[in-house]
Amino acid sequence: MLEPVPTERPPAADVLYLVGTSGHPNYGDEFIAASWLRFLARARPGAEVWLDCPNPGLASHLFDGLHPGLRTTDTLWRLAVETAGMDPAAADAHVDRVVTQLGSPRYDLGLLGARRAGSVHFLGGGYLNSIWPHHARLLRAALRLREVSGARLVATGLGLAPSADTEGLRAALGVFDHATVRDAPSAQLARAERAPDDAFLGLPGLAGHTGAPVQGAADGDVWVCLQSDMSEPGVLEDAVAAVRAALTGPALAGRTVRYLEAIPGADRAAFDRLADLVPEENFVPFTQLWQEGFPARPGQTWLTSRFHFHLLAAACGAEGAALEVSPDYYRVKHQSLLEAGTGWSITPTGSTAAAPPGRSPDFPATAARLHRTKLREAEELYPAAVVPDARVAEPEARTLPGRTVARFLRR
Repeated sequence: MLEPVPTERPPAADVLYLVGTSGHPNYGDEFIAASWLRFLARARPGAEVWLDCPNPGLASHLFDGLHPGLRTTDTLWRLAVETAGMDPAAADAHVDRVVTQLGSPRYDLGLLGARRAGSVHFLGGGYLNSIWPHHARLLRAALRLREVSGARLVATGLGLAPSADTEGLRAALGVFDHATVRDAPSAQLARAERAPDDAFLGLPGLAGHTGAPVQGAADGDVWVCLQSDMSEPGVLEDAVAAVRAALTGPALAGRTVRYLEAIPGADRAAFDRLADLVPEENFVPFTQLWQEGFPARPGQTWLTSRFHFHLLAAACGAEGAALEVSPDYYRVKHQSLLEAGTGWSITPTGSTAAAPPGRSPDFPATAARLHRTKLREAEELYPAAVVPDARVAEPEARTLPGRTVARFLRR
């Protein structure tokens, strides 16, 4: 067995360790990670930035060029997933031993690298809840890491509902140096400060977002995205029926209909059921979406179950109807956006008739204010490094045949 390596030296302030759900891919999660990386490229361009995520290989391609010091790993994620089938007490003991004592060739090099970090930052998202209870051991691993390295622990924009271990989450996040959550139920169960979803950090780069109140229509297309994941049996069929009724009804008659994919495969199932109403050439796969940027504009109508499509399209001035696919997890998420003022309608789980789309012409301005709030949080966590030349070059674009990868969040 390997002997533990001394860790008395203080962590390096220029090594930043991020934890998120990147690389699935899931557009909302990838958007959040990209937003933080682009911010850090401006604020801390000389830092060594590690992104610990479930799929580091794909993440390295998704975020290539967004920060000059980016490296990807899955050290903490592998450790947490490894405990999924264990007895809870045995799982906790396993995490404690691996992180603090080392001695495991599968983890030691990654953990020694993590011990160099001055901070461990849990990026926003809804991955710490009762749906994936073993993910809570990410927090446990971070707490043990802090004990051996002294790293600052940070969490921003988390969604914690539904929770199976409220006391455990509350105790863990209570040790963090900084922790914010994105919705009221999460704030109540964690006794943490509420802050905007982390996606608001990336708003200024959206082509359709100006921050000004919307006046009139600029683009009349209808955009659809329904998910087959995270839904109960029969819910997808009900949602498809609701969208079908809306697309064939008088309000949307004659409009061009497009279908947008957030998660490859999971979002294709509904498109296949609606293929008679949406031409194949109007299906926008994830890769095209990632390369070309988010397509929302004022004047559009969106029918979607995806939380971050609701957030981003409303911020760009589009009207929409959010369709619930679960009575707890997604209801909390969409409700947080209604409370923020998107003005969208909600179609509850099980309904086969979509509520008429709605919007608030003032929400783009509201979203701009929420961006500034999130930006202040980011700047407090990562004060800009003092460098001889404070100007930071934008990441250089790489091109694929007919596409530009680095246009994401740049237009």
